[in-house]
Amino acid sequence: MKFELTILGCGGAIPTLERKPTSQYLNIQDRHFLIDCGEGTQIQLRKFNCKFSKIDHIFISHLHGDHFLGIFGYLSSLNLLGRNNDIHIYAPENLNNLLEAHHSISGKKFNFNIIFKSLNFSKFEKIFNDKILEVYSFPVNHSVPTCGFLFKEKSTERRMIKEKIKELKLNIESIKKFKNSENCTVNGKFINYEDVTTLGNKPRSYAYCADSQYDENIISYLKNVDLIYHESTFLEDKIDKAIKTKHSTAKQAATIALKANAKQLIIGHFSARYDSVNQFLNEANEVFSETITAYDGYNHQIKVGN
Repeated sequence: MKFELTILGCGGAIPTLERKPTSQYLNIQDRHFLIDCGEGTQIQLRKFNCKFSKIDHIFISHLHGDHFLGIFGYLSSLNLLGRNNDIHIYAPENLNNLLEAHHSISGKKFNFNIIFKSLNFSKFEKIFNDKILEVYSFPVNHSVPTCGFLFKEKSTERRMIKEKIKELKLNIESIKKFKNSENCTVNGKFINYEDVTTLGNKPRSYAYCADSQYDENIISYLKNVDLIYHESTFLEDKIDKAIKTKHSTAKQAATIALKANAKQLIIGHFSARYDSVNQFLNEANEVFSETITAYDGYNHQIKVGN
């Protein structure tokens, strides 16, 4: 049951040789998601052995170029490769206008349909739902309308204690009820579901906090999340610059993770002015010890737990 994040690009607005613009690939139980799509994302997908053609859902946090300019090349490559399945894009409405302008100027339409969902920048909103997963968008405080995204597995059904099936001669119908937390009478005997089952797997969760200044309003969306990615463009000695540009420092990102009671934090979106990110880790660890500094190609798996 995979829940795997790959950082495709961890750089800020200006790419470097080591750090490409923001993009992430998320595989949750063979649901394949792309989060932001900076310049060169399609190359990074291939470089880090991601399922290039299996992505069906693309989430674009905001319309600064380092977060979306790669989408035109990526979609064009999918078209050239013969894709005909629908692709879902969750993004600011103006991206749809840009895609239509691209079609008009190039004189070419894609062979697949784009199902476009405009983001809401004023409230917490469910934007994706299936039998195993929910995805929410939530507003963050940046210089243009911007959303973060929360990916949450749904609770799994309870698991049968195998010995009880044979001992009590349980049939298929009663097993289904027990796994669904329902009591049942079997062969004239009342049985409590808790006596024949154990808890299912604990749902896992990941929160992507896109470009944003420090804002405690988002903490309520992130409570007890397994993993947070939060931008940390600057070190604390550049906090005035962070405030002016509506970005965050490593210390501020760590403070959000601490107050949200997150299990782990990944920091990224490092300004090109920094050759090394060691100081970012040092500053964050002073506040939140479970911090990881992102790098292009970093892979993180959230394990199944009870």
